Amino acid sequence: MTGNNIYELFRSRFPADSTAVFLEHDRGELLYSQIEEETGLLAGLFKQLGVNKGARVIMQVDKSPEAILLYLACLRVGAVFIPLNTAYTANEVSYFMGDARPHLLVCRPQDYDSLLPHVKDLNVPHVMTLDNQGCGSLIEAMKDASSCADVEVCEGSDLASIIYTSGTTGRSKGAMLSHDNLSSNAKVLHKYWQWEEGDVLLHALPIFHVHGLFVALHCALLNGSKVIFMPKFELTAVKNNLLRATVMMGVPTFYVRLLEDSEFTKEMCSNIRLFVAGSAPLLSETFEEFEKVSGHKILERYGMTEAGMVISNPYDGARVPGTVGYPLPGVAARVVDEEGVEVSRGEVGGLDIKGPNVFVGYWCMPEKTAEEFREDGFFITGDMATMDVDGRISIVGRAKDLVISGGYNVYPKEVEIMIDEIEGVKESAVIGVKHPDFGEGVTAIIVKDRDVSLAEQNVIEFMAGKIARFKQPQKIIFVDELPRNAMGKVQKKELRDIYSEIYSK
Repeated sequence: MTGNNIYELFRSRFPADSTAVFLEHDRGELLYSQIEEETGLLAGLFKQLGVNKGARVIMQVDKSPEAILLYLACLRVGAVFIPLNTAYTANEVSYFMGDARPHLLVCRPQDYDSLLPHVKDLNVPHVMTLDNQGCGSLIEAMKDASSCADVEVCEGSDLASIIYTSGTTGRSKGAMLSHDNLSSNAKVLHKYWQWEEGDVLLHALPIFHVHGLFVALHCALLNGSKVIFMPKFELTAVKNNLLRATVMMGVPTFYVRLLEDSEFTKEMCSNIRLFVAGSAPLLSETFEEFEKVSGHKILERYGMTEAGMVISNPYDGARVPGTVGYPLPGVAARVVDEEGVEVSRGEVGGLDIKGPNVFVGYWCMPEKTAEEFREDGFFITGDMATMDVDGRISIVGRAKDLVISGGYNVYPKEVEIMIDEIEGVKESAVIGVKHPDFGEGVTAIIVKDRDVSLAEQNVIEFMAGKIARFKQPQKIIFVDELPRNAMGKVQKKELRDIYSEIYSK
């Protein structure tokens, strides 16, 4: 293998049998041999369009095999892949385009007209379409392209992807992930979770997210495994496919949904060797009930956009509910006070991490990058944690007020800014409250003018279409005032305590 392009790593692990299935999907199968053919055509098209090494490609499309081929083709030519949640509105996508300055935008056909004015304003050179049936202008252009057999030689430090996250200020940040970041994490997870010959992955996760795109698919590619590639989590389809799979990765909501179904049984899970949960906290009650019904202990792990997977409960050994386990091989983790000094075992502090999987920095934000790293190279995650005497880590909260709902990050400030635009709203506070399905429910606490008639429906209607649905509050509560400390800062912890049971009633 020449260079450190992660595509070369994947290709070195493709099965010797050229007819082996990579993706089994609702329209048929994608074979491992077809990866090379199809990405070669896409690479040829990219060359025609001027999408060369280092060029950014933004993708906002529905989940499909063609979307995965687009990702792999970007790796192959050394382009920087930027996947976006399909729930983002045109205005939100415009921000990402303005920040990343892509050479190519690939969107859904139905979004083309709303995105085109932004594409023109920002001088994005090319925009193409791709739908969930594998049709669109991208595919038509690919058919006419000359195949390119080359794989771009990349240094390990070259960028492979930018994944956008956000700070509590509401401004999105692009986490730059290198080929080494991605390949080191994939190899560690493949070994740590003991992937075996013949493993089959049940994939019902979105592919614009680290969990579904990097963690799940990278492990399968390194193993040369078949992936049962589902458009989304659909309960009946998941149940029907469990007996055909050996590994399932999901957000806690997946497991809650299975437990709610009276037909879900231990026999249904008899072929599975590993259930993995992440992207949101797994409730101890869910862990225990799932073990009782299925006979399986879910393996919970901890990761983040900036580092992929960082900490995991062991494959062999105790999987303790309410904990995320131990730092992965090659990863250092510590729990520290505000000055970065390690606290005593069992005490709560901030979680810092360091390792080859930790990102390069934030795109075009050197000052923000510098703020998030300590002088000795440890990255400040912003999560609060404890570490017991044997090194097992539990996440107990967040230093920042990030809400994780259904596995998606919601940044309160962004939602608050929009709510505060509503006529009659004096101020608002957005918090995450324990939710039985989503981990946390987005909850808005609003103070309105006394002489204004404002109802929950007014707020919902105002936000519709302006901000992604997963960011919109699931409950809206009107109060006379928000609790504050002596310095005037809103006490969100107090709000979370007051409304801690609203989703259990």
